Amino acid sequence: MWNDPTTLGLAIFGLLVAGVIKGATGLGYTSCALPFLAAAIGLKPAISLVLLPAIASNLLVVFFTPHRKEILFRFAPMYAATIPGILIGVYLLVWVDPRISTALLGVLIVVYSVLSIRSPSFSIPASLERPLQVPVGLLNGFFTGLTGSQVLPLVPYILALPLDPHRTTQAVNLTITIASLFMMVALQQSGVAPTDSLIASIAAIVPALLGIYLGTLCRSLIPAQHYRLYVQITLGFLGVVLIARQFI
Repeated sequence: MWNDPTTLGLAIFGLLVAGVIKGATGLGYTSCALPFLAAAIGLKPAISLVLLPAIASNLLVVFFTPHRKEILFRFAPMYAATIPGILIGVYLLVWVDPRISTALLGVLIVVYSVLSIRSPSFSIPASLERPLQVPVGLLNGFFTGLTGSQVLPLVPYILALPLDPHRTTQAVNLTITIASLFMMVALQQSGVAPTDSLIASIAAIVPALLGIYLGTLCRSLIPAQHYRLYVQITLGFLGVVLIARQFI
């Protein structure tokens, strides 16, 4: 696959654009990259390709954001529950028709975009925070393994808790980092991500980080609230395209 100049060019372009969007808006790297890459090269190669760039970008946030140890222990049940969910999701990814998992990715992206645009204000009572961690982690791991998307139900759950911005960012990024590490192992063991895919993922870190750097420069030039809205609309449109392509 990576010997084809067209495929390689599309992949690099998708990685770079996703990095720019993440750097400018703070959106998750995987969420930004998968719609572009899945449409260009297919879902399974796209999931494999974004693994290491996503880990690298999120590790930067994890280590430069406070409350790391506190959040790790506070949400330990959710992190632990993510692992079996990933294993189940990857198992299905191997056997399910790629059109189904790609369409599901499109649905998740559309739902995430709509929720982000509407910004619904709801909260979870403190008494339900811990009981919900295992089902949220299990379901989030399942969607991660099957589609590569790591936003639902993780992001709505975390945003509904009474956390300050630093703890919110840390909770989300720790989840994504841990999930990505186990996802990489599961994909490699299942044969979805062979060695050449992991090598390509290492190389993909360069355009991803370059895009993030360029995105941070753009952040000061474009009103963040407008840019995030445009990006969410774009992601939602790409999600619809992904769904339509599987049935047309």
